Amino acid sequence: MTREHKMSPSRFASAVFMTFLSTMAVVYDTMFIVVVCLLTVGGLYEFFYMVKKKDVPIYSYIGTFIGLLIPLSIYTRFELTKNWELLFIVVGFLLILLMQFSRRDNRNAILGLSTTLFGVLYVAWFFSFLVKIRFMLPGSEGIKLVAFIILVTKSGDIGAYIVGSQIGKTPLLPQVSPNKSVEGSVGALITSALVAVLFRSFLPSSVNFPVEQVALMGAFFSGLGQLGDLSESLIKRDCGVKDSGKLLPGLGGVLDMIDSLLFAVPAFYLYMSSTLKNIPP
Repeated sequence: MTREHKMSPSRFASAVFMTFLSTMAVVYDTMFIVVVCLLTVGGLYEFFYMVKKKDVPIYSYIGTFIGLLIPLSIYTRFELTKNWELLFIVVGFLLILLMQFSRRDNRNAILGLSTTLFGVLYVAWFFSFLVKIRFMLPGSEGIKLVAFIILVTKSGDIGAYIVGSQIGKTPLLPQVSPNKSVEGSVGALITSALVAVLFRSFLPSSVNFPVEQVALMGAFFSGLGQLGDLSESLIKRDCGVKDSGKLLPGLGGVLDMIDSLLFAVPAFYLYMSSTLKNIPP
C-alpha cells in the first residue's frame, strides 16, 4: 500500500498547533531559541531511545548535553574560535571516550561511540543551522530566510501527502518506507517549487533571484527534505519502530516533525552564505 493515510482530526489539530508554534518562534527571538533547544533535546532523546532498543551502549546524557550546547553557543555568539560548535563535538567525543574507559564491558564500544556522535551531528548540529540562518541577516531579513526554508521544505511534505494519498501507486523505496510513492515525491517537488516562487520576496532583495532559479531552489531543497525524511524512516525501520515518539497525536515525535529540515537547512545556509558573500558591496 503506497498511499498515505487520510487526515485524522488529531493529525489536523497537531498540524495546526505546530503551525502556530512555528510562526511564533520564527517571529520572536527568545521563543525561537527556546523552541529550537526543546526540539533539539526532544530529537536527541528520541534518537537515543530508538537506538537503545538495539542494545547499543550509547551515552545519551552526555550526547544530549553536548547537542544542546551547540544551538545555544550559536545563539549567544559564544565563539572562542571559528566554527566553535565543532569544538563542542570534539570535546564531547573525548568525554564519551573517557567514559568508555571506565566501563568494564567494552563490547560494541566503537558502535556506541560512533552512534552517540552520529546522533549529535545528525540531530543537533544539522538542526542548529536554523539558528545560523536566523542571524545571517539583521532584523526581519533573517526572519524571512528562516520562514522561507521552513515553508519550502514543509510544503513539500504537505504536497507529498496530498498527491500520494490521492494518486500514489508507484512505491518510491518500499524497503525503507512502504507508504511513500513516486507520485507523492513528484508532488512534493512541484509544491515546494511553487511555494518558493510565491514567497520569493522573502529572499534578500540585494540578490534579485530570477523566478526560474527560485523554482529550482524550491525543488532542490524539497528533494533534500525528502532525503531527510527517508533517512529517518531508515533509522526507524532499523530500530523496529513506527514513529520516533508520540509527542504529537497523528504526527509522531519530534524527529518525525523535523526530519525533512535536517538536510535542507544546512544546505540552504551554505547556499545563501555563499551567494551573499559574492554580492559586491
